[in-house]
Amino acid sequence: MRIGLAFDLKDDFQPGQNIPEDAFEEYDSLEVVNAIAGGLRALGHDTILLGGGRKFISKILKSKVEFVFNIAEGHGSLRSREAQVPAILEMLDIPYSGSDPQTLAITLDKPLAKRLVGAAGIATPAWLLIGSPQALKAVSADDFPLPAFIKPAFEGSSKGIRLTSRADTAARARTITRQLLAKYRQPVLIEKYIEGDEVTVGVVGNAPPVIVGIMRVLPRSKFRSFVYSLEVKRDWRNLVDYECPARLPKAVIKRITEASLAAFTTLGCRDFSRVDFRVAPDGTPYFLEVNPLPGLNPESGDLPIMSYKMGWTYNRLIRSIFESALARYG
Repeated sequence: MRIGLAFDLKDDFQPGQNIPEDAFEEYDSLEVVNAIAGGLRALGHDTILLGGGRKFISKILKSKVEFVFNIAEGHGSLRSREAQVPAILEMLDIPYSGSDPQTLAITLDKPLAKRLVGAAGIATPAWLLIGSPQALKAVSADDFPLPAFIKPAFEGSSKGIRLTSRADTAARARTITRQLLAKYRQPVLIEKYIEGDEVTVGVVGNAPPVIVGIMRVLPRSKFRSFVYSLEVKRDWRNLVDYECPARLPKAVIKRITEASLAAFTTLGCRDFSRVDFRVAPDGTPYFLEVNPLPGLNPESGDLPIMSYKMGWTYNRLIRSIFESALARYG
C-alpha cells in the first residue's frame, strides 16, 4: 500500500516578531517523521512524505497515495487548525488515521471539550473563560476559581503552561490572564487547580478502544504544587519519573479507566488519543483535556513512553494505530 505521511516540521517555520517562543512547540522533528515512516515500512508499505501546509496540498494531489497517516498539527493559531489536513483528505476521499475534523476542532477548544465531557457526567475542574481584557475587568474577585491554573484556551503541547501558571489570589490570576491574552491572542482558560497526581492515559483502537497505559507523572524534587509544564517536559529526564502502570488503588484505576474511555467516546476520538487528568486525594479523576494527536516522538512522547513501559515496541504502537484506522474503512 502507498501510505502518505502528513506532518509539520519545526524546521519549516522561522521565529518572527511578536510571537511566543513556544509557538512551534507542537510541531515535529525529522527524526520523529522517520521513526513513524520506518514503522510503516516495517509492515511492508511504501511511505511517501507529504509534509504539511501548502506542501501537503501540492503533494497529496500528485502522489496517488491510498492512505494517509496523519500527525499534522495544522498552521496558524485558530482553534480549527488541527482539522485542516483531515478536512482536505475527506474532500479528496482519501482514508486517513486519527480523529475527524469535527473532533480535532472540538478538542483543541478546551472549554468546549470540558462542556461536552461535563454534560456526559465526567468530572472536570470548575473554570472561567476570559476572552478579552475588557471581560477580565468585569470579573469580580469572588468569581475566580482559586487556587487557579491558567492557560491559553486553544493550544496543545503545553504551550503557554509554565511553572508559574498557578495563581493563589485573584490579583495574581488577573496578571497571568492579561499576559496570556496579550501573548497568545486568544481566550484564556482559568481552571480550578486540583491538588493531587498528574495522570495521563493512552488509548488506542475503536471497537472497542483499549487502554495502553495509565501513567503517573512524579516530580523528582518537591514542589509546593506540581505543574507538568513546558519547562518540565523539555527537561523530563532530569525533573520527573514516569510511573506506568500507575501505582494507585484499584478503585482509582477503575475510575480513571472509565473516565478515559468515556471522554474518548464522548468527544468522538478515533484510533489513538491521550487523556489527561488530575487525580484528587479522594480518588476523583478530574478531566483536563484530551489530545487526539498525541506526540509520537519515540524518545520523549508520553504515549510512546507509556507503551514501552507496558511492554510494547515503537513499531507495535505505530502498527496498532494504523491497523485501527484501516479497520474503520473495511
